[in-house]
Amino acid sequence: MSDGHHHQHEHEHTHGRRHRLTHLLTPHSHETADKLDSALESSARGMRALWVSLAVLGATAVAQAVVVVMSGSVALLGDTVHNAADALTAVPLGIAFVLGRRAATRRFTYGYGRAEDLAGIVIVLTIAASAAFAGWTAIERLLDPRPVQHVPAVAVAALVGFAGNEWVARYRIRVGRDIGSAALVADGLHARTDGFTSLAVLLGAGGSALGWQLADPVVGLAITAAIALVLRDAAREVFRRVMDAVDPTLVDLAEHALREVEGVREVGELRLRWIGHRLRAEVAVVVDGDMTVRQSHAVAVEAEHALLHAVPRLTAALVHADPAPLPGEDDPHLTLAHHTAA
Repeated sequence: MSDGHHHQHEHEHTHGRRHRLTHLLTPHSHETADKLDSALESSARGMRALWVSLAVLGATAVAQAVVVVMSGSVALLGDTVHNAADALTAVPLGIAFVLGRRAATRRFTYGYGRAEDLAGIVIVLTIAASAAFAGWTAIERLLDPRPVQHVPAVAVAALVGFAGNEWVARYRIRVGRDIGSAALVADGLHARTDGFTSLAVLLGAGGSALGWQLADPVVGLAITAAIALVLRDAAREVFRRVMDAVDPTLVDLAEHALREVEGVREVGELRLRWIGHRLRAEVAVVVDGDMTVRQSHAVAVEAEHALLHAVPRLTAALVHADPAPLPGEDDPHLTLAHHTAA
C-alpha cells in the first residue's frame, strides 16, 4: 500500500544523523505519521474505486432492467441480476476499508486490516454463486428453449452490460494492484465474469435471430466454464493472502536491502505478511558480537529504514539484532528451533 518513507535524497543525509540519535535516546515507533498517511490514502483510493464502480454498475443494471421489461428476455434478466449483485459486492469491501482505518487496540493489536481478506472470501463465494446461477440458467434454457423477443434491444443492452463491467473490472483490478488489495482485485475479476455473461446474452440473441434457439443456452454453458476459470484465479489469490503468502521477489528484495546495511553481517529469519493492503516485515539480522546495545540498535534502525525504502507498500518493520556466535558457540536461533522441533 505504502512505498515507505518518501524523503528527498538531500534531506536523507542531514535528517539521518538526527533521526538515528533520536532513536537511540527515545523509544521509536514503526508506524510513523507519513506511513499512516499513505495507508489512509490507499484506503481512500479503494473507497473511491468502490463508489465509482458502484455508480457505473448501478446505471448499467438500471438500463438493462428497462430493456428486460420491454423484451421479457430471461437471459437479460439474469445478466441484470448479475450486474446488480456485482455492484452490491462493494458493500463488504467498503466495510473492510472503513474497518481498516481503525487504530489497533489491545485486543486487535495488528489492527483491522485483515477484514479485507474476509471481504475477499465473500467476493469469491459471490463469484461461485454467479457461476452456479449462470450454469443453472443455461441448463434450464437448454431443456426448455424459448425465443428471444426484441433482439436488437437485447443486443444493445448486452453490449452496455459488457462495456460497463469491463470498464469497472479494469478500474478495480488496477487500483487493487496499486494499493495491494487482493479483495479489490478479486472484485474486479468478478466484474469481468459478469461482462462475459453479457457477451453470452449478445451471442445467444444473435443465434436466436438466426433461428437457432439453442444458441443462448449453449453459449451460456461456455461462459459458465469461463466464469469457473476466473473463480479459480480469484480463489487462489484470496487463499494465498489468507495464508500470509507473499511474492518471493519481495523477500529477495528485502534480503538484498538488508545485506547492503553497514553492520549487518547476515540476514537470519525474515518474514513478510499482508495485513489488508499493508505489508509488514519481521526480521533478525546478525551483527558483530562486540557491539554495544546502542550500536546494535542503531544497525537495526538503519535496517528498518532500508526495508521501508526498498520494499513497496511496506508500512512497518520489526528488526531484531543478534550477536554473531563465537567460535564453537551455537547460534541461539538454531538451538531454539532444534528444541522446538524436538
